[in-house]
Parts: sequence; C-alpha cells; structure tokens
Amino acid sequence: MPAIAFFDLDRTVIAVNSATGWIRREVRQGFLSKRQAVTGAWWIGKYQLGFARMDQAIADAVATLAGQEEAELRARTHAFWHEEVAPTVRPGARDAIARHREQGDHLVLLTSSSTYMSEVASAALGLDGWLCNRFEVVDGRFTGLVHRPMCFGPGKVEHAAALAVERGVDLADCSFYTDSYSDLPGLLAVGRPVVVAPDPRLLREARKRGWPVQDWGR
Repeated sequence: MPAIAFFDLDRTVIAVNSATGWIRREVRQGFLSKRQAVTGAWWIGKYQLGFARMDQAIADAVATLAGQEEAELRARTHAFWHEEVAPTVRPGARDAIARHREQGDHLVLLTSSSTYMSEVASAALGLDGWLCNRFEVVDGRFTGLVHRPMCFGPGKVEHAAALAVERGVDLADCSFYTDSYSDLPGLLAVGRPVVVAPDPRLLREARKRGWPVQDWGR
C-alpha cells in the first residue's frame, strides 16, 4: 500500500542550511541589521552544536516580522530559492524522490523552514505537499506569532502523525529522510528511518540502531 515519504530540507534534500544563507542575503539587501544577523547566527551555531533548541529562536525571528507584508516576504523567499538554494539540491535527493514516486508514495517535505521556502522547494522538487512552520497573518500582514505546534523536533511528529491519519496511513509504513539529531523523534516514529549526511550525534545513533546511512552527494 502506498505510504508517505517525508523529507527534511536543510542539509538533507539540499546540501546547505538555508537559514544561514537567508540571514546573509537579508543583510546584503538591507532587510536585516548586522546585530539581528549576529543574533540569528548565534542561535543557529548553538543549535548545530547541540546547546540550544530552535523553537525559541524561531519564535523570536517570527516576532521581528510583525507588521510586514506576507506577499513581500514570499517574493523574497522565492527569489532566494531560485538564485541561491536550488543549485544545492543533492543529486541523491532527486533519485530518492523519483523512487518513491514510482512506488506511488505521497511525497512530503517535513521541515522547520517557513511556508514560503517550503512551497517553492516542494514545487521545484515535484513533491505533493509540505509540513512546516507557519506564521500567523491577518489582513496580509504578519502578526509576529507562529502557529503551534512548531514543526521542529517532537512537533514534526505531531504534524506527520496528523497527516498520516488524514490519509489513512500508518507511520510504521512511512519513511523519513533527515540529517539532524533533532529529528530523532521523527525517525523513531516511522517504520523506515533513513539518515542522510548525518551530523555526528545522529550518525552514532544510526549505527547503534542499524539504520541506513546514505550520502546523496552535493
């Protein structure tokens, strides 16, 4: 029976962390101050080293958007994807997507990125949908709030489980591809966990549990 194949985005489907590239681009284009950039980079660095959760960092980042137009951010994000991120899609990601498509699986991006990055990435990769962090919008402008549960760590499991119920699929029949130890709850929730270019902690966990470890290239 067709199941769901979930794909993480940053450092899994693409070879880079798009959040880092986004911060640099926003500074270059004058949408972000250097002080805000340093704060964002600090949070990302602590997270990658395993010393911080990203949920508070995400909430703080979304708060800075209060009052801004959603359409403007969507346009900037789409331009960012096409100009800087699209060339970093891993060749192996396209192969895995094609393989699951042939099997008739439902293909879903499961990421902590925004709706705007997720929608353009999913369209470019030929995915069927996305689960991600969504920002509250009223009358076309951001309120500064993010919808809960956040799509991060255990929150990803909540989003994935809800979609599985909606589609009448058992998570035990689903796959999840990711690089990050923060996605361990999601890997444990599915029946077919696969780690891709994993960080050191996830690599140790994968070896201990006998999970497949793949290199999708750059």
